[in-house]
Amino acid sequence: MGAETPPSLQAFLTYRLHKLNKITDRHSSEAYAAMGLGVGEARCLAAIGEFAPLSVNDLAARANLNKAQASRAAQMLVDRELVLKSASDVDARGVVLTPTRSGRALWKRVMRLIAQRNADIFGCLSANEQRQLETFFDRLIAHSFKEGVCD
Repeated sequence: MGAETPPSLQAFLTYRLHKLNKITDRHSSEAYAAMGLGVGEARCLAAIGEFAPLSVNDLAARANLNKAQASRAAQMLVDRELVLKSASDVDARGVVLTPTRSGRALWKRVMRLIAQRNADIFGCLSANEQRQLETFFDRLIAHSFKEGVCD
C-alpha cells in the first residue's frame, strides 16, 4: 500500500485565495503609495473612517492586522494629522482613534480606490455571481470563527 499522491498546491482554495490577495495587495500598494500611504496605513485609515471611534485593539480586528501593526500604522496617521488620538472614556489607559477633517478627505479617496479595485477584480463576475461569492465568504468567515479555525 503506497502513500497517496497529495493534491497539487494549486488545487487548494487557500492557496488561490492567498495568490489573489497578493496580486491585489501589490496593485493596491502602488495606488496607496501614490496617495502617500502604506498598505497598513491605508487599511487602518479605511477602518477608522468607517468604524470610528476605535480602540487600537478594535482597529487591529477591523483592519485585519495584528495589534503591533495597527498601533504603528495608527501612530503614523496621528503623526500626519490624519487621525486624532484621544483618551478613552471607557478605559483610562486606552485611546480612541477618529479621523481628522483631512483624514476624512483622504479616507474618501481610499474608499474610492477600494471600490475601484473591487470592480476591477470582481467585474468578470455577474451581479448574481458577486452576491453568491459574498454569501459564500460570509459563511466561510462565520464558520471559521465559530469552529476556531482562525484562532
